[in-house]
Amino acid sequence: MTTEARLTAVHDFARGKMRDDETGHGFDHIQRVVRLADHLLTAYPQADRLLTLTAAYLHDVIDEKLVADTQAASDEVRQFLTAQAFTADQQDTIFLIMDNMSFHKTLDGTAKPLPLEGQLVQDADRLDAIGAIGIARAIYFGGHFGERIYDPAVAPRTKMTHADYRDLGHETIINHFYEKLLTLKDLMNTDAAKALAEHRQRVMQDFLAEFKDEWQAKK
Repeated sequence: MTTEARLTAVHDFARGKMRDDETGHGFDHIQRVVRLADHLLTAYPQADRLLTLTAAYLHDVIDEKLVADTQAASDEVRQFLTAQAFTADQQDTIFLIMDNMSFHKTLDGTAKPLPLEGQLVQDADRLDAIGAIGIARAIYFGGHFGERIYDPAVAPRTKMTHADYRDLGHETIINHFYEKLLTLKDLMNTDAAKALAEHRQRVMQDFLAEFKDEWQAKK
């Protein structure tokens, strides 16, 4: 089976799993992460393109915040990858990436080091969380879960555990920028991603400044 044939099958599998998502992690997000990862690959041709893009397509399919049974979801992905002739070593690399790329792993220090392929997927996923798209996704996600937009009396949390991070009852949409999104620029792995993150960071900073001026009726 060719690389492109396997990627087509992975594309279709991921679309079937994520197309109905209403949290900002739908298949449109998946496609952007794949495109960003493919773009970053041009600067790092030594990375395995099949493993990079497969992990990019599948990275949210077993995410704990999106699926009720992560073990069952993982088993289904394993079965799918086996059917598409991915070797055991390839599957292990894909799962290593998916299991260790999430932001919450940086909070409890449990993340295992990612191979270059994983660093590219992580960078692509983080790039889609910032900038204009990141602003839209943060509002969409917060609205889906009933978060308040903003409360000046509620300070952003500076130190969070995994449990704190998942506790949306103590977060506002605007605070999420300070608690996570504005930190992602400095967490990028690759120089190519760092360059793209600079502009997206400024977009968010400009938005927050404008938002707070309007909140206080200064404009």
